[in-house]
Parts: sequence; structure tokens; C-alpha cells
Amino acid sequence: MNPTRNNLPAASREQLVPLLNALLAAATDLKSQAKQAHWNVKGPQFLPLHELFDGIAGRLDAQIDDLAERAVQLGGTAHGTVRQAAAASTLPEFPANLTTGLEHAAAIADRLALYGAALRAAIDTATALGDADTADLFTGFSREADKDLWFIEAHLQ
Repeated sequence: MNPTRNNLPAASREQLVPLLNALLAAATDLKSQAKQAHWNVKGPQFLPLHELFDGIAGRLDAQIDDLAERAVQLGGTAHGTVRQAAAASTLPEFPANLTTGLEHAAAIADRLALYGAALRAAIDTATALGDADTADLFTGFSREADKDLWFIEAHLQ
């Protein structure tokens, strides 16, 4: 941990920084998977899914920056390279052989659901550690993940 005048207890910050880095890895991985789907989607739903996947990637890009910066604000180090994210992400690998819009949508929906669940668990952890600011950050991201999941699931129904 790096020195900081942040008045959250050091014991809390020491638990929050790894949590932030875990979500940073998942968000970075999910962003790259959304771009993979964006580039490779085909079929009659191409355009709306192409644009939806790109929007998801853009929202994740903003989240990635906030997660990394929050880890550093708490006295930690952000671990946000692509290689670090790949090594630390808990999301499954994106299938390489997908082509149809519905296949890509289902794969992204599965991963968004996992990311959303991780965010909800992180809200509880941050709250228990007395960090309302980090819990609020996670809450906003959770709402975005749920909305994106809703949009994708609407294509799957």
C-alpha cells in the first residue's frame, strides 16, 4: 500500500484494493469480449447488436478508469494491463467460433450476469468495510450492467 491521507482504516483499504483490482480485471476482460462480439457479429440483427456491443464496451471503458483510479485513491496500485486482466479475470473465455447475433448475445449476456453478480457482492463488501464511496461506485456499475443485460436479453426472447 502507498501512503495516503485517506481516512478509511488501513485494514479496510487493504481489502478494498484487491476487490477493486478483481473487478478491474473482470471489466477489462468483459470490455474486450464485448468488442470481440461487436467486430464479429453477423446475421439479421447485425446492426442493433453491433451498436449495443459497442455501447457496452464504451460503458465498461469508463468503469475501468473509475475502478483503477479508486484503487489508487485508496493507496493501492491498479493492475490494469490486458495481460494482468487476462490472468486475474474470473469470466470465462469468449468462444472463438461464434458467428450469429444470438450466439454472441447469449455469450455476452452470460458474462454480464456474472459481472453484475460480482458487483452486487462487492457492494456488500464495501459497505461492510465502511466505504460508502466505493459501494456507491459499484452500485452505479451494477445498474449499468443490469440495464445492458436487459437490452441483450430482449434480443434473446
